[in-house]
Amino acid sequence: MRSISEILRNQDPEEWKGFFRLSLKIVGFGFIAGLILIFILSRGLPSIEQLENFNPDLVTQIYSRDGVLIDQLFQTKRVFVNVDSIPTYMKNATIASEDKRFENHWGLDFKSFFRAVAVNIVSLSYEQGFSSITQQLARNLYETIGFKNSIWRKIKEIITAIQIERTYTKNEILGMYLNTVHFGHGTYGVEAAAKRFFGKNASDLSLGESALLVGVLPSPASYSPLNHWDRAVARRDVVLKLMFKQGYITEDEMESAKAMTELDISETADGGFAPYFIEYVRRFLEKNDEKLGVNIYRDGLKIYTTLDSRLQSIAEEVIREQIKVNQQRYNDQVFNDWELFSSLVDFNQYPIDSVKIMMRGEKRLYEKLRNKLLVQTAFIALDPKTGAILSMVGGRPDYHDQYNRAVQAPRQPGSVFKPFIYTTAIDNGYPVTEQLLNQRVVLNRQDGYGEWIKWMPKNDDESTGGLTTLREGITKSLNLISIRMVQQKLAPADQIKNTAERMKFTTPILPVDAIALGVSEVYPIEIVAAYAAFANSGVYSKPFGITKIEDRYGNIIAAYFPEQEEVLNENTAYVVTSLMESVVNNGTGARSRWAYDFQRPAAGKTGTSQDYHDAWFIGFTPQIVAGTWFGIDGPPTVSLGEKQFGNMAALPVWAKFMKAAHDTLKLPVEEFIRPEGVIEVEICSESKKLPTSGCPVEKEIFIKGTEPVDTCDLHRMF
Repeated sequence: MRSISEILRNQDPEEWKGFFRLSLKIVGFGFIAGLILIFILSRGLPSIEQLENFNPDLVTQIYSRDGVLIDQLFQTKRVFVNVDSIPTYMKNATIASEDKRFENHWGLDFKSFFRAVAVNIVSLSYEQGFSSITQQLARNLYETIGFKNSIWRKIKEIITAIQIERTYTKNEILGMYLNTVHFGHGTYGVEAAAKRFFGKNASDLSLGESALLVGVLPSPASYSPLNHWDRAVARRDVVLKLMFKQGYITEDEMESAKAMTELDISETADGGFAPYFIEYVRRFLEKNDEKLGVNIYRDGLKIYTTLDSRLQSIAEEVIREQIKVNQQRYNDQVFNDWELFSSLVDFNQYPIDSVKIMMRGEKRLYEKLRNKLLVQTAFIALDPKTGAILSMVGGRPDYHDQYNRAVQAPRQPGSVFKPFIYTTAIDNGYPVTEQLLNQRVVLNRQDGYGEWIKWMPKNDDESTGGLTTLREGITKSLNLISIRMVQQKLAPADQIKNTAERMKFTTPILPVDAIALGVSEVYPIEIVAAYAAFANSGVYSKPFGITKIEDRYGNIIAAYFPEQEEVLNENTAYVVTSLMESVVNNGTGARSRWAYDFQRPAAGKTGTSQDYHDAWFIGFTPQIVAGTWFGIDGPPTVSLGEKQFGNMAALPVWAKFMKAAHDTLKLPVEEFIRPEGVIEVEICSESKKLPTSGCPVEKEIFIKGTEPVDTCDLHRMF
């Protein structure tokens, strides 16, 4: 057979016809083979419908009620932003650096293609790529294309890129690319990158910042401005030079942007805000995502919450201060009691000096010792009118964990449970002037092994006395008065249990005499919500943390509103509130007045469980109810320390928070509104009956029908 060169030199027409037919067959075969190859490679690539529904994974953003982005949920950290919000600098820098003929090709840049083919043929390897912006977008969006450097991946890219170009405008393609490309450090898309590196929105990026981000794209790990500042600046300058050469910026603009060497780069990623509240919200979303038909980690939702970022910051700060104080008192107790210390720590395993250093906060404590040696806390603030969660802390800020004590930790409430005993008595028709003997009694209670034993409780100050009114009893938090209220059936134990259940406690409340001292465990959020019912005229509002959920397009897919129920008569609610006002003004809560200068009308109650295991303070104004707890996670044998009453260990947090919260929100001073069914009556301050002209008098409130009708017989005038 003659060679092709011989045929070309020969002018025989028949040979030329044969050569032409052969060439057509080869081209035809090649064309068919190419079509088959394209068909094979196209299998599994995105369809036209998929291309027309651009739907990348996006970050779910969580906002406070005052408009602050407080955290994000994501698998891939990507925040979508409209292409019109991306600065022209950023778009032009991307085109200049990544694909200068972007506006003129249809998905494949032939000049880059043939140059890369020549280089790769000469080197007999894959050394140079030729991806256009559209091809990179295809690879970023569709996993079926793959990421391995090969000719097959390139063909898949080209096929998909051409389809993308047929589906979208150039501006839309550029916007999609900048919303999906990886900038390093787990950030995808220009909005996430602008927030991560500069703490601003993409729309606010300067020329220099835009060039810096684009310079990162070829290799985010190598050109990270956080890890390799010099390299990042060098790459930025390369991008600026390309922009100048291609006519996007002037020389003066280029030099001005290059002169900015001290860019405001954030050194650390956002650590999140209000982590226990965020976990509370996340768990709620996970329970409801199937019903809502969303994926909270991929769908780019906007979650609007009830949390107030200003109040949350106040809460965390005052808790941080008090944790140090309470931990020091706990340390003093443990360090001075070798028997106690050695029962808590195996010193054969943990060196005593190291443990002491860790307990003082100089190093982090061994994880296995934290439930015994760390003072823990919980804090909740609610809007009593709606149940909206304004602030939540589920543990100490310096040892964040997954255990949210505000909603997951049942603890003995001690005396903060007493208002529900007084509520039951008031509901039963007893006035606040009812008098009981302040003397010792004997109770039956269960020990730690479930055995019933005789128990003779006492007042915290070990005092006793004569006849004492209900108001005096709660003001001074006299245990003996609340016990006698139960034993003498002013407030029978089973009725107190019913009151607690009516006020939405979900933990078992044992109907025994010891109920008077708050021995049945409760969740912090539930008892704070129950107190809110007093502030809201007897209407209970279920705590909630989310107001609405929007999809990535701004459509509301779920909205949440207060769930309310009247659980107390408004008259009872007001009278019990008045009793707790006495606690704050003149009783165990008065420290909030003279030590912390919180002077607004307020009501509240201290609480200390047996042997100082738990310390509480819960209180409210008409606008905010808040409660805080301190204790040790571990065994009930461990206490906070001798004399660590609620007014010492917990009240400072409440008082500081309430003062700062009301001042920060500029809330007006409001009084508790007395309902028509409650009247104020002048009585003898000693007998608590109607006064004679010789009686020392005082004013007291009564629910109509319970006011005194008899005249004082101690100061009878003859």
